[in-house]
Amino acid sequence: MASLEERIDALTEAQLRHGLEVFRSKLRAAEAAYLNACVHCGLCADSCHYYRTEPALENVPARKLDHVAAAFKRHFTTAGRLVPRLVGARPFDRAMVRAWLDSVFGRCTLCGRCSLNCTIGIGLPRVFRAARAALAAMGLVPDDLQATVDNSLVHGNNMAITKEDWVDTVQWLEEELQMETGDPGARIPLDKQGARVLFTVNPREPKFFPLSLQASAKVFWAAGEDWTLASDPGWDLTNYGLFNCNDEQAGRITQNLVDAMERLGCTTLVIGECGHGFGSARWEGPEWLQRRYPFELCSVLELMDEYLTSGRIAVDPSRNPKPVTLHDPCNLVRHGGVSEPQRRVLRRSVAHFVEMTPSREQSFCCGGGGGQLAMAAYKDRRIRAGGMKAQQIRATGAEIVVAPCHNCIDQLMELNKEYTLGIQVKTVAEMVAEALVTAGPSPSEGKTTT
Repeated sequence: MASLEERIDALTEAQLRHGLEVFRSKLRAAEAAYLNACVHCGLCADSCHYYRTEPALENVPARKLDHVAAAFKRHFTTAGRLVPRLVGARPFDRAMVRAWLDSVFGRCTLCGRCSLNCTIGIGLPRVFRAARAALAAMGLVPDDLQATVDNSLVHGNNMAITKEDWVDTVQWLEEELQMETGDPGARIPLDKQGARVLFTVNPREPKFFPLSLQASAKVFWAAGEDWTLASDPGWDLTNYGLFNCNDEQAGRITQNLVDAMERLGCTTLVIGECGHGFGSARWEGPEWLQRRYPFELCSVLELMDEYLTSGRIAVDPSRNPKPVTLHDPCNLVRHGGVSEPQRRVLRRSVAHFVEMTPSREQSFCCGGGGGQLAMAAYKDRRIRAGGMKAQQIRATGAEIVVAPCHNCIDQLMELNKEYTLGIQVKTVAEMVAEALVTAGPSPSEGKTTT
């Protein structure tokens, strides 16, 4: 396959026109208005983790917007066609394609923090997603990001884990769960027909972090939940179609979840700890499929909060004595609206909880979102931009960072090494599982993600 640069060099006028058509089709009236609305006040710069860690012009969100707006003005406005220099309009050619790639894939995680602090409320992520969609339509998604999407389309999960390996891992973890709980009847069910809950996970859990999946299973066991995992496509909650912005491919990946719910007859789809996985399934999925789900959907964070509030599980916070802070995944909190359940859960489950500053919707992106972890070409920028999150973490004095997202966990683990933070990184479920008060044996010591 030709390299990305070779594909850009080989672009035809017809391909460029097609890319523009796709771009325009993704813009609603509001997004089109945004492209003429920026007043270049500069407030977005201070909101962006890329600019805060490397104050270069190309890292200013308004500058990234300028590249996209310039092509829009040149091809879709009268002033741009008649007096292009006067309005900053430029043609959508190979040079502009390269500028778009660098801006919307290479210097943006689509975190949306800039939009919250924009004086006129420009929704930059929506515009940048339209630009990514145009590049995708021209076959110009970075190869490693597209390969992750292709794995989901071909194998049903983004790491190409075989059904045999997945089932073997689940069965092994079930044995571990029985040993930990002292209950030979403890189960991690697969394909249980008519279960109330279908639980979905990030493939990184069975591949690299099995204790995270075991922790969730222990919480379900303690709550007496009627739940199951799927053995066929439909167990992977990730959807990198959100990042390559190919809505057709994203819809096909979402359909795996819908099909699994129908096949197993479950009533509630529970999305595990993943920011983009929750956002994709909860908010974007019905749009991609152009229909409502015939079932309920929630985050496992909301479910654990419900367990604690209703008394279905009991916890002892003294079992988590170290100071703990919480990272807010952008797609879960800023875009997804789920900020309080995880806090209520942690305040009950740990002895010393400390907030980052800023937190919730104003928290800085860790740098791993937007598909950045799947684009090796931008690794150095990703780690550098993550310096803002490293500063936030260090200021808390916490020894454990809880991150309800495995993409964020991967990035935080790299930041831990790069910035010598000396922390452990765990999921919410791991903290709850450690604090559970049950009739079984005490929680084992030393279990950690890192």
